Amino acid sequence: MEYWQTLLRESIESKDQLVERFGIKPEVAERLNEFFQTRINPYYLSLIRYPGDPIWLQAVPDELELSDIDAPEDPLNEDAMSPVPSITHRYPDRVLFLVTSQCSMYCRFCTRKRKVGDSSKISMKYIQEGLDYIAAHPEVRDVILSGGDPLTLTDFMLEKILKGLREIPHVEIIRLGTKIPCVLPQRVTPQLCDMIKKYHPIYVNTHFNHPWECTPEAKLACEMLADAGCPVGNQMVLMKGVNDDAMVVKELMQKLLAMRVRPYYIYQADITKGANHFRTPVKTGLEIMDKLRGWTSGLAIPHYVIDAPGGGGKIPLQPNYVISHDENTWVLRNYKYDIYNYPDVVEEQKPEPPKRRKPIRAPRKKKVFAKQKDAI
Repeated sequence: MEYWQTLLRESIESKDQLVERFGIKPEVAERLNEFFQTRINPYYLSLIRYPGDPIWLQAVPDELELSDIDAPEDPLNEDAMSPVPSITHRYPDRVLFLVTSQCSMYCRFCTRKRKVGDSSKISMKYIQEGLDYIAAHPEVRDVILSGGDPLTLTDFMLEKILKGLREIPHVEIIRLGTKIPCVLPQRVTPQLCDMIKKYHPIYVNTHFNHPWECTPEAKLACEMLADAGCPVGNQMVLMKGVNDDAMVVKELMQKLLAMRVRPYYIYQADITKGANHFRTPVKTGLEIMDKLRGWTSGLAIPHYVIDAPGGGGKIPLQPNYVISHDENTWVLRNYKYDIYNYPDVVEEQKPEPPKRRKPIRAPRKKKVFAKQKDAI
């Protein structure tokens, strides 16, 4: 057994552990675990500094979850866009491929908690159906492996999936959607990286939400993936009490760049059952973006998006930098709110091409066969 698997076995999962470690009332702990199971591995547990801190909020169940049971279970309408059990096909040229139900830490804000942790809903037995679907749809050029977390699979099982995808000629890009570098970086081993190298191009989208998660262990994991040829991007979820502060977000983005991770998305928290207490006003996200642009490197500025309820896809939002404009001038403001006039290019209207006239043809001569006969 590898070290990362040992750490997983030592995770906090039971009702009794929640009572003992976090002081949750026994009856509440039982209801919380019935609602959405708990898993906090020893590494991520070690990042907690005090009760209620940004790490605690993401990992430790809270009674507030039980007051939000009327929110949607499937806010992004993934199930309606699932032609086979393991596939969500929302966008024209790419699909989401769910390959495992397991995670190394169950985030309390999970948008897929209706399935995650339940092997009857995300199962290895559906993987071949997923491969067959992708093979039968030549428009699919980009496949995102998710779950659960695909890096909780063994190297052997993950390679079977990667190999199966690479045998499909029209699959160009494979992405791994994984929180492992953040919550269990010990899983990223030389053996894993050597295996991944065989199936490039492979991109990794990981998930850091707070600067405290950028540890030496996490940095090593991200650098190993980058050295193995995987571009690594980060998808942060904006959450109340975790990262709803521009200075916290800026620190996180700068630390990620130092770890060779490119900030990719900031997600507005989904309207998900049991997670409403994490949601922030949209204006909070816009204010954070306003305090990033110009105040730090453009490399450190992700896209702020709302994943539209009902499955409409990601919609980008950004602060308004346009004050006004007419056909000649745009009035703009910069990150310091200084105002600038930008003269636009006014294109000359091209004259309309002359209308084509029908050619004038000479009248046809009438045939005079009868007269010619008479003349003969």
